Amino acid sequence: MKVVKSLLLGTAAGLIAVGGAQAADLPVKAKAVEYVKICTLYGAGFYYIPGSDTCIKLGGYLRAEVALNAGGNYNGAYNSISGANNRLTNYYTARAREDFNIDTRTATEYGVVRTYFDAVFTWTTDNYTGTGSATGATLYSQLGSTGVSAPNNANAGSISGGTLGVYYAFIQFAGFTMGKAVSQFDAPWINYPGNNFDQLVGGSGTTNGVAQFTYTADFGQGVTAAFSAQDQTQVFQTNIWNTAGMTTSSVLGGAYGSNSVGGTRSPDLVGMVRVDQAWGLFQASVAAHDNQVGYYGATEATGHPESKWGWAVQLALQIKNIPTGAGDVINISGVYTDGASRYNFQELAATSYSMFGSSNAAYQSLGFAGVSDAVFGPGGGLELTKTYGFRGAYTHNWSPYWNTALYGAWAAVNYSGTAKSMICASAAFATLTGTCNPDFNIGQVGVITRWTPVKNLTFSADFTYSHLDQKYSGVITTPALTSVAKPAATYELKDQDTYSLLLRAQRNW
Repeated sequence: MKVVKSLLLGTAAGLIAVGGAQAADLPVKAKAVEYVKICTLYGAGFYYIPGSDTCIKLGGYLRAEVALNAGGNYNGAYNSISGANNRLTNYYTARAREDFNIDTRTATEYGVVRTYFDAVFTWTTDNYTGTGSATGATLYSQLGSTGVSAPNNANAGSISGGTLGVYYAFIQFAGFTMGKAVSQFDAPWINYPGNNFDQLVGGSGTTNGVAQFTYTADFGQGVTAAFSAQDQTQVFQTNIWNTAGMTTSSVLGGAYGSNSVGGTRSPDLVGMVRVDQAWGLFQASVAAHDNQVGYYGATEATGHPESKWGWAVQLALQIKNIPTGAGDVINISGVYTDGASRYNFQELAATSYSMFGSSNAAYQSLGFAGVSDAVFGPGGGLELTKTYGFRGAYTHNWSPYWNTALYGAWAAVNYSGTAKSMICASAAFATLTGTCNPDFNIGQVGVITRWTPVKNLTFSADFTYSHLDQKYSGVITTPALTSVAKPAATYELKDQDTYSLLLRAQRNW
């Protein structure tokens, strides 16, 4: 019994000792919280991602705007309902947009590894188009696939909806850029020499980015060069027209046939050299563009034209530190293309023009024109289209809170003699009495003034005037153009003018 009692007491003492030891260990110090630290390696706004050596920066903007006498994307009134100038044309168009971007950077033994992503969420009002109904029924454009035109029910879903877009998504490493980014052909200000109107012609501009694989070399002293292979299908094709598909209706809408672009065989090849100095910068860009065409007819048995390479060259110049004021700047560029028209008529610019106005000689006047990379007819080869143009802006800072930019652009489209013969010989022009010439020029001039009362909040007003200098003359009799509610009538062919005004509020963060 004594043995058992001693054993129990010993066990209890042992348990008490262990329990005491555990009790003594209870107030263990909690692991320190790893707070977000500022990263100073890459400029303001970067922070270390907790638990890593990667720095991240979040940014974006929120924008609210209204455009007067313009298309849904703040376009000029160049075509479709906007160019019709009738009761279907919107006098104003509203838009709201949120932009969100993520920039990450990590220092490695090979240099900085960078990723960049930029997405936008946009809501924009649209137009009502004619349906050709005898009762005058119209259709809200965003519901084109549903066939519903009732404004009080089905349209409400579209009117309250929006779109999601991805501008940029790329990786940069050891001089390489891989993914969706601004084209290396573009001037540094892309489409906006004066932070201006979206549809400025006279040069390239990939505001929405283009998929590419690029190597950039830095030679020091502000000299860099890049070579790039970039996707041509997304934004660097206009039209390859088969004139056999021409109709009077399509021609008056700015299309000289059926668009017959084939599948890709080669990306566009781009080379660029740039010099940055205290006085500004100079850049020279060149691009090669493969025009791959489809077939003459509905099947491969009909044959096809041989593909042709086109090309483009662009020079850009920026002048800073000019005597008119601190921060004032001049940006100018000029471009020439042969079979690569998108490098002149950038991705947001119109490639078809159909503008109606008043007339003393006919029902109304009409100016129409179209942009292509090439034209071909039955059994014939590709006729490449030549274009050239320029654009520029001067920005003056009145004070730290106010600045104004004057900007302008001009572009010309020239078809070869063979292309003109194919176009003008079409039955689409059978009712034309006058001159047939598809060449044209488009000129644009504008002014934008911005007020920034507090940091990162800007209010702006942007006015643009455009002149379409088309080369047709005389009159043409057309069938009814039901989508724009134009009747079968005789129209006078002449130049057209239009204007637009954008009022915008933008908060950057």
